[in-house]
Amino acid sequence: MVKVKNELIRIIPLGGVGEIGKAMYVVEIDEEIFVVDSGLMFPENEMLGIDIVIPDITYLEENKNRVKGIFLTHGHEDSIGSIAYLLQKIQAPVYGSKLTIALAKTHLKALPTKQSVKYFEVTNKSRMNFQSTYVTFFHTTHSIPDSFGIVFHTSEGAIVHTGEFKFDQSAKGKYRPDIAKIASLGEEGVFILLSDSTEAERPGYTTSEAVIENQLLETFHAARGRILVSLYASNFIRIQQVFDKAKETGKKVAIAGKSLENIFEIGLDLGYFTVDEETIIPIREISKYNDDEIVVILSGNQGEPLEALEKIVRKHHKDIKIKDTDTVLITFTPSPGMEVSMFQTMNQLAKAGAKVLTSSKNVHVSGHGSQEDLKMMLNLTRPTYFIPIQGEYRMLIAHSKLAQAIGMTKSEIFIADKGDIVEYKNGKMRMSGRVQAGNVLIDGIGIGDVGNIVLRDRKLLSQDGIFIVVVTLNRAQKKIASGPEILSRGFVYVRESEALMDESAKLVRTIVEKYVNKETFEWTNIKQEIRDTLNSYLFQQTKRRPMIIPIIMEY
Repeated sequence: MVKVKNELIRIIPLGGVGEIGKAMYVVEIDEEIFVVDSGLMFPENEMLGIDIVIPDITYLEENKNRVKGIFLTHGHEDSIGSIAYLLQKIQAPVYGSKLTIALAKTHLKALPTKQSVKYFEVTNKSRMNFQSTYVTFFHTTHSIPDSFGIVFHTSEGAIVHTGEFKFDQSAKGKYRPDIAKIASLGEEGVFILLSDSTEAERPGYTTSEAVIENQLLETFHAARGRILVSLYASNFIRIQQVFDKAKETGKKVAIAGKSLENIFEIGLDLGYFTVDEETIIPIREISKYNDDEIVVILSGNQGEPLEALEKIVRKHHKDIKIKDTDTVLITFTPSPGMEVSMFQTMNQLAKAGAKVLTSSKNVHVSGHGSQEDLKMMLNLTRPTYFIPIQGEYRMLIAHSKLAQAIGMTKSEIFIADKGDIVEYKNGKMRMSGRVQAGNVLIDGIGIGDVGNIVLRDRKLLSQDGIFIVVVTLNRAQKKIASGPEILSRGFVYVRESEALMDESAKLVRTIVEKYVNKETFEWTNIKQEIRDTLNSYLFQQTKRRPMIIPIIMEY
């Protein structure tokens, strides 16, 4: 515990609760603010045209002088993907493992900040001192090495953020968890535990990575053609396993995907991959080998795995065309909103003759702890208060029930939504209000300029199309000079809907003539009546509601 008496402690999730991804948690201790993770989320189906989704950091901008540090638990996109956007607004040092810092820096290259950023590489032995607290770290097992849990030591006890974790008895090296250190935290006294809930609905323990190694080996031996492995670009443990089994079976491995290539190079340079130089080949050289000698690791340009497979089935991938002898390993679980696209892609792969293996064939092993792993963390830390994080709402509820099953009461558990303030003051823990929180949508170089109204318009355009009416007026003579001309895109086929077009033109002409005969009139009034009249008529005739755009010109 720290010597200073901490008067106020707040936990505020700005992302990562009620959703998968976009992790960002604010830990306030007296006047100091600490940020844990700065992640992104891939867009859901209805977010048409959106590239990525990041947290709303308005609260941090309003209190930027109090932000003392940004702590990164691990190097996955859901934890570091928005770091460049955060550092454009907040000037604070960044703390993380050697690998996590290296991956975070790649985001700064793509979106550089105006000010220089201080990075501090930490280990499980590091201690960072601040006015109100000191911070320590412990290793966790995840699908990327050098993953950390983060501990803020206060006068009331430790605030423990587990990061994303599981307990794997076969984990080695930089994947091995600090179980003894976690237990010692519990002995000293954990005040608040924030723990990963992603697999809180899955019974038992998460399957060991040793199991998938054996299954990969069987698949590599059985494949009669090329093997295409689809994964998240930052799934280090799976990439290493593919290289290991390729070497054992005498196969060559090619990397496909810009983000995957960059991450692989970083991992290789820093010594996080052990790869035989003879095993890896450029993707452009795969045609020089027999199909049964080739393994290709695939990921999309944003590191998201489904994008690469979709390009292949649409025959848009520049290096790979599917063959009926291919075996496709889908080694990821689709995030919410991706399921339909994934199954459609799997169908197309199967239609092309490929053999598709997914998690239903035990190819997938989660990087997150299942129910028994989560109970173990709760039992090791024995927290006074518990806040489930990292998961959709039903997962947070499931995690809270696990805590109750081992003896915690409902009053000791706080299920927070984005922006909720969980506050400890004067000896009491309670929900004490909200701060601004939500989604910021990134579309191209636009940050937050696409909101619900734009998304609604995009959805309308994608469903019912657009209906454009052009009229030119001679205002001096108070008559229509040309038109109405009607253009339809994505609504009806004009040549087969002449009667509909003619009647729409008559309605528009009637409205325009009514207004131009008046002494004065407002353009907005004409346009609004055209929209209302056509909207009613077109829906009556087609049961569709296209976007109606009146264009009125004059000379």
